[in-house]
Amino acid sequence: MSILIKRIAQAGALALSLSAGAAQADNAICYNCPTEWADWGTQLRAIKEKTGVNIPADNKNSGQSLAQLVAEKSNPVADIVYLGISFAAQAKQEGVLASYKPQHWDDIPADLKDPDGQWFTIHSGTMGFMVNVDALDGKPIPQSWADLLKPEYKGLVGYLDPSSAFVGYVSAMAANLAHGGSVDDLQPGLDYLEKLQANDPIVPKQTSYARLLSGEIGILLDYDFNAYRAKHKDQANVEFVIPREGTIAVPYVMSLVANAPNAENGRKALDFVMSDEGQAIWARAFLRPVRPDAMPKDVEALFLPASEYARVQAIDYGRMAEVQRDFADRYLQQVQ
Repeated sequence: MSILIKRIAQAGALALSLSAGAAQADNAICYNCPTEWADWGTQLRAIKEKTGVNIPADNKNSGQSLAQLVAEKSNPVADIVYLGISFAAQAKQEGVLASYKPQHWDDIPADLKDPDGQWFTIHSGTMGFMVNVDALDGKPIPQSWADLLKPEYKGLVGYLDPSSAFVGYVSAMAANLAHGGSVDDLQPGLDYLEKLQANDPIVPKQTSYARLLSGEIGILLDYDFNAYRAKHKDQANVEFVIPREGTIAVPYVMSLVANAPNAENGRKALDFVMSDEGQAIWARAFLRPVRPDAMPKDVEALFLPASEYARVQAIDYGRMAEVQRDFADRYLQQVQ
């Protein structure tokens, strides 16, 4: 009897092992794919429905994802990763990315992809002020970077930590350029953030969409796509402002992870986000898809007029990546 029990146990263990293997065959791990950011929730569901690949949501930011990839370099866990463009340049230097050119590779402009296929843009967003009008309690909607320094907005302004989150770094760089700085002169941006400290800003490390909607944060330095989503999908009393002094737009990219444990599933997911359907999901989430033909006219009509976007400045993304670590170090020394 004991031999029979032993064989049954062994058979059960084998069945569990085969079951786990089958489950693993349908899975992929994506770092920095949070449900509430850029409507990743819809994108992940579509990937599962159309490709059969199940990808759990992941709430890391770009900096945390890069750190994790480097820490796991000898034994990778992730299969794909979503990063702000400057973090992708760092990730390539660290040797944690693999080459993969997804479908529609030729539709991606040359300056928005790595020539070796180690990263490629999927969409972009414009930095500005996402404002919960109700949380202002009658105060005017700020229209400029200078407005945010006014005492009336004390405790209302939030921005993500620029030393960790890419969106935080983008907001800092936008402020820097608006105050006469450049990718080679970071001091104006640091000085501005230091002045902003007098207004007790809220500085989280993770996406703060829900905190803005709840009114905990009244004015969040964030992208247009999050503001449009709040206004047009969540029906919140939210407005998006492109500051008078100007701002920047930046790409977000994806990559296959080097030595990914489920690389084939990762490739399927990357192909899908570049497909007509995948790009349309980004567009319906108010991001500008890297393939312009994927932007529906009815969605584009909900954006601020082109005259407002005329204040969006160009920037050298490669150089922006090179100075990011220096900016983070100086931010921690001067501002925090």
